Amino acid sequence: MMTMEGLEMIAVLVVMGLFIKVLEQFGLFEPVGGEDSIEDDFELSTVCHRPEGLEKLQEQTKFTKKELQVLYRGFKNECPSGVVNEDTFKIIYSQFFPQGDSSTYAHFLFEAFDTNKNGSVSFEDFVIGLSIILRGTINDRLNWAFNLYDLNKDGCITKEEMLDIMKSIYDMMGKYTYPCMQEDAPREHVENFFQKMDRNNDGVVTIDEFIESCQKDENIMQSMQLFDNVI
Repeated sequence: MMTMEGLEMIAVLVVMGLFIKVLEQFGLFEPVGGEDSIEDDFELSTVCHRPEGLEKLQEQTKFTKKELQVLYRGFKNECPSGVVNEDTFKIIYSQFFPQGDSSTYAHFLFEAFDTNKNGSVSFEDFVIGLSIILRGTINDRLNWAFNLYDLNKDGCITKEEMLDIMKSIYDMMGKYTYPCMQEDAPREHVENFFQKMDRNNDGVVTIDEFIESCQKDENIMQSMQLFDNVI
């Protein structure tokens, strides 16, 4: 069981930790086999959406040719059409939290990956976001997390937005916490979150406040380093 002590820290890290489960679902931890060319995969694929060329993806991400090959094969196997829709995200997370309701959290995560706001996540969207989470600098990762929590994308996180995030996490995994969370626990953790991060007490958390507070939290910094060698 997971303790709910420091849920405000979990709120910063949960997107990264749980996204590893998506990688597992896509079979992306399989070793790279042989010297097959990813260009051949791209060329021979019959998907509806064709990804960008290898060279461009290497420029846009911090993945090597072999890593992109593994990622693409796993993505193509799970998503033959070449794109992932929101329902697929919800199905993936529901499999890992069958006795919880992960639909809202999956929605928020999908919105963060759907950078073009076209209702689908392409392979390009997938690897660019993944590159930030797994290979980006601390600032890159924190900016990505901030964008997830800034639900209306106005440049600041309100208590209402953070409460929505906390409730979605509670709905998804609250039944497996120890000790069991009380119903008002998400709101209490939002208050704790804002006490730490709302430096000027204006009722919102800006990107600068968010990054500064996270960088001063040793637990958050140590936890983020766990993702450096995932793939």
